[in-house]
Amino acid sequence: MARWLVILMLSSASFPALAEGGCPPGQYPIGGQGVQGCAPIPRAGSTGAAPAARPTGEWENRWGAVVEDMKPDPNRPLATGYAVSQRSKRAAISAATSQCKTQGGNKCEVRIAYYNQCVALADPDPVNGRIPAGLTSSAVGAETLDKAKSLALDGCRSGSKGASCSVTYSACSMSEFKAF
Repeated sequence: MARWLVILMLSSASFPALAEGGCPPGQYPIGGQGVQGCAPIPRAGSTGAAPAARPTGEWENRWGAVVEDMKPDPNRPLATGYAVSQRSKRAAISAATSQCKTQGGNKCEVRIAYYNQCVALADPDPVNGRIPAGLTSSAVGAETLDKAKSLALDGCRSGSKGASCSVTYSACSMSEFKAF
């Protein structure tokens, strides 16, 4: 009977569990003969080297815009404003509009606003110094400068009944990485 009493007392007593020799999770005990420490548990397939440091930060959008005078003076060159690599759409349009007005634009309006890409404008080639009536230019955005130019030329030719066209402007406003 005393034996059962001892077994009952031992089974009801609580003993603290010491897992991993008192090391924090993810580590195991190392050392011996009175000297103890903890080391990280190696991952499967790991060489034990620490992972390469990676930059921290974020990608920021960059905007561009093209603004043209929609009521140009026939005796002056077409007033056009351009802006690239602006932090916002509003800033890009404002900068391009200001440039258009500085060039004498009467009614400067946004032709195209774009971000994180390239843009190209293609206009019909002038005949005797003037662009024939009924022909249209093309403003196109694309992921590369070459693609934007090609699409702008295609759009100009199709909108101008096959007339010859030339790229008159191209630029890119690509996103920028800002490190913390």
